Amino acid sequence: MTQAVPLYDLGPAAQLMGMGLLVAVGPLVWVLWKSRGVTPARRLHLLSVLTLFLTFDLVLFGAFTRLTDSGLGCPDWPGCYGHVSPLGAAGHIEQAQTALPSGPVTHGKAWVEMIHRYLATGVGVLILSMTVYAWAHRLRLSLSPWWPTLTLIWVCVQGAFGALTVTMKLFPAIVTLHLLGGMVLLALLRRQSVHFETAAFAPRKPLHHDTGLVRLWWCVSALVWGQIALGGWVSTNYAVLACAEFPSCQGTWWPDMNFADGFSLWRALGMDAHGQPLAFEALTAIHYVHRLSAYVVLSALVWLVWRLSRVPALRRPAGWLAFLAVWQFATGLSNVVLDWPLLAAVSHTGGAAGLVTVLAGVWSGAVAPRAKPPVPPVKSHRLHT
Repeated sequence: MTQAVPLYDLGPAAQLMGMGLLVAVGPLVWVLWKSRGVTPARRLHLLSVLTLFLTFDLVLFGAFTRLTDSGLGCPDWPGCYGHVSPLGAAGHIEQAQTALPSGPVTHGKAWVEMIHRYLATGVGVLILSMTVYAWAHRLRLSLSPWWPTLTLIWVCVQGAFGALTVTMKLFPAIVTLHLLGGMVLLALLRRQSVHFETAAFAPRKPLHHDTGLVRLWWCVSALVWGQIALGGWVSTNYAVLACAEFPSCQGTWWPDMNFADGFSLWRALGMDAHGQPLAFEALTAIHYVHRLSAYVVLSALVWLVWRLSRVPALRRPAGWLAFLAVWQFATGLSNVVLDWPLLAAVSHTGGAAGLVTVLAGVWSGAVAPRAKPPVPPVKSHRLHT
């Protein structure tokens, strides 16, 4: 009599969820302790800010995972060779490391990859807790719980991209989408932190609605998101060192470039669309387009900073945008001239995440058109004869 084999083993997924719950327990207990005796709106605001902070850290750790070539430290998903941690998979990891000492599977890289998964699952538990709490208190809050619900849906999508990153062996398009998904998660969390802050404290004073400023915000935001996508494409294709000097590239202002292969999106890592090794000219095209685009984005950010600084209530975010623009230029330049140091590379991703967070806050807290206050009903007067 043969024993039935399940079609899919849910054990690793359940164990990973358990690890995520353990990660989330500390922040949840801290929020409950810190928010004793306050309104549900204030508790939600505190939880949203903490979740935003931890998600920012998660994006940085994701960059560290990618830049240390640890993305395949555990080549299966969600566990590590079917185990919840590299401890249980030590034999498999040792065998893979012995066969290829410098390969993608080592004990150190396995731990980096699994810690990233633990942190991601913990953030997911925090977002789930925020969603449940918002729905449970929706009547008392008089606020829509759909922002945390949308964030919960998105974090599930982001988890799916994380799984595909591993199972599709660092497919560049998937890895880039995974990076962009993390940025979207930051923007959503920043939006709802402002949403809950408005409910928890006094509503923000409405600003003069400047149509030109709104249009400029949309333009600059689109440029920043496009630049982040290009930066992700550079990183996931390991094209940072295709140009090792600045401001020229390979001793010229217009090096030999292969745009067709460089920006062929659906292809394996290191290969072109025909399955052949990716030419160096393609890597050069990827790098140089990102560099040229950076000049446009920096100019647009300077313009937006100047416009925001003219509004007294927006001078603080204007200052942050100015700082982050300089930060991105400095870290991007360091990646080129210092041979792509790990600290500069992770810091460059952090600067991009900071730009997304600040821009989302500017929109949510000040620039977005506000709904007009409700018109009070006209009292009817009865005529007396």
